[in-house]
Amino acid sequence: MSRAQQLHELLVEGSELNIVCHNNPDPDCLASALALGRIAANAGIDEQHILYSGDISHQQNRAFVNLLDIDLKPFDPTALQDRAADALLAFVDHSVPGANNNVPEGTSVDIVIDHHPAEDIGAQFVDHREEVGAAATILTEYVRTLDIDPDAVLATALLFAIRRDTLNFLRGATREEYDAAGYLHDHADHDLLRQLSTPSVTGATLDAISTAIDNRTTKAAVLISHVGRTTERDAVPQAADYLATLEGVETTIVFGIVHDTVHLSARSPDPRIHVGDVLRETFKDVGSAGGHHDVAGGEIPLGLFADYTTDDEQLLDIVEQVITARLLAGLDLADDSEE
Repeated sequence: MSRAQQLHELLVEGSELNIVCHNNPDPDCLASALALGRIAANAGIDEQHILYSGDISHQQNRAFVNLLDIDLKPFDPTALQDRAADALLAFVDHSVPGANNNVPEGTSVDIVIDHHPAEDIGAQFVDHREEVGAAATILTEYVRTLDIDPDAVLATALLFAIRRDTLNFLRGATREEYDAAGYLHDHADHDLLRQLSTPSVTGATLDAISTAIDNRTTKAAVLISHVGRTTERDAVPQAADYLATLEGVETTIVFGIVHDTVHLSARSPDPRIHVGDVLRETFKDVGSAGGHHDVAGGEIPLGLFADYTTDDEQLLDIVEQVITARLLAGLDLADDSEE
């Protein structure tokens, strides 16, 4: 029995499906949730909910939700306590309660479909494939295996998610991504794909990227920078993507303060550096971080710096000094840097 069929067998026993996205969900998570909902409907589950915590702030993510008219609901952790015995709980594009989600640690999860590095995954159904480039690739495989005809919305969502998570097949793409994209191509709305690929950019995002350009520090082929304080959470990874194109740079790490949290984003095609491991080991005692060898991220509660100062400018200086020093140490680089 294929994994898709095993999933179907589990779903036919359920009366309700709650699909919990990771915090601040991206297109890969959202498209995967949409596809899992269609698979559940095919198995006879009429009541499905796609739940999320955090923000959908990246302009491409907002366009994705709005243009595809995805029905999202805020996640309420207390609601899980009262769910019926046959109400299933699913994770897509993440895998462990309490890790990049607001699900209480120790919560029983029924379905996990993910491609990110993780340990101690527990669920009735687990499909964890670190080798594939996107969770949407796995869900596309299920749709094909179960002979579910994807409509234009679902096909567009999955195809865009695969393209986005692999940087148009330039990062972490495998043969499975190309195969999935080839299947989805004839079903997708290509005008809608173009709209999703070219969303407008906010002034705050441009300001944050400009700040990161001004604040960049390099040592050998490593660039570290920050965007200061911003309301645009996704400006941090966007700044990392932009600075990663700088000539001579192999590894880029950008951080910034968003509300009460320090966000980090890293990029590195350098095979000698696993940025997911670097961030995890560097900040495991103060926050949560990790990811793949070439793309990673993390979050550190700003409260850890509260004892330093209540002045925002001084706080920014302290955060910059502490985060940069930790990163340089984690990368085995000398503290002296060249700009």
